[in-house]
Amino acid sequence: MIDSPYQKLQKFLDQFPLGFPATPSGVELEILKRLFTPGEAEVAVLLTPFPEEVSGIAERTGLLRKELESTLDSMSRKGLVFRVRRSGKTLYNTAPFMIGLYEYSVKKIDEDLAKLFKKYYESAYIDEMGASNVPGFKVLPIDENIESETVLIPSYQLKESIKKAKKIAVAECVCRKEARLTGETCKHPMETCLSFGAAADYYIENGMGREITAEEAIRIIDEADKSGLVHAGANTKHLSNVCNCCPCCCASMKGITKRGYDKHKYLNALFEARVDAETCASCEACHGRCPVGAITMLDTATVDRTKCLGCGLCASACPINAIALILRADREEPFDRVLEMGAAILEGKRKRSNHHRD
Repeated sequence: MIDSPYQKLQKFLDQFPLGFPATPSGVELEILKRLFTPGEAEVAVLLTPFPEEVSGIAERTGLLRKELESTLDSMSRKGLVFRVRRSGKTLYNTAPFMIGLYEYSVKKIDEDLAKLFKKYYESAYIDEMGASNVPGFKVLPIDENIESETVLIPSYQLKESIKKAKKIAVAECVCRKEARLTGETCKHPMETCLSFGAAADYYIENGMGREITAEEAIRIIDEADKSGLVHAGANTKHLSNVCNCCPCCCASMKGITKRGYDKHKYLNALFEARVDAETCASCEACHGRCPVGAITMLDTATVDRTKCLGCGLCASACPINAIALILRADREEPFDRVLEMGAAILEGKRKRSNHHRD
């Protein structure tokens, strides 16, 4: 039996660190049919994770350069492939399902597509995201909540990193938008997803987000913190994005809050909250703020470090500054590059698969 273009694309996307596994219902194929034409699906499988010029792709695949260039430009504007411009050259590479096709659908998502995404997430993707036990995201609290005496490397300073970004874009949160379209919306702000550098260029050029200044980005971060959102970016030292995640809608957070999975499957906690027992007034302001239930109230607030994300939301809520964040002594440093993280995720999935076979 010859696979359809969509079956070939599903298998192609499933090779990536965060794959695109098949399901008994075939909902993943329905998603691809909503996003791609058959011809676009055939082109998508010809790309690689590495940015290439159209001339190189045409030479490698035997396709006509002019037609391929037109197709790839159109697909990039639809959020189906990634496009980057370097030194006057336009380069294209494949977009995985996440971070990629899912996030890039933020402007096109409607009720039907939202229902398909939700069904796929609950039947397959929530487990796919945590399959390797290598977290794809790191938690970055706002700078003010970190213990003042802590000496931080630049990549741990969220606001300082934002100030150094050459280009910044903000877009709506596709997770909360999906939830709203499927009747499970929350009270948190919608326009909170930040991208930097090449990713920001892509969002701006394709109308998926708007360009903002560093000052506006920091204001968004502060407002997200007040709303009780967890700041998380790719688990690498380079700042490419910041998601402001709620425990009710976020794809990573829901694995923790709704399935009870260990946080490390999804989020790398670099910090942990420390309560000054002598200062704590047992007001319980922090208790309701913790998005993962890591705080209990005894004589004073007590933090379960195995659950604590190090997000600092408890510290933001404390009226007497009795809580601060400290670096975890046993923390796992973010990866140097995305490719290194991807290799670790693939290796983690391989080990798990071998363990299950044994």
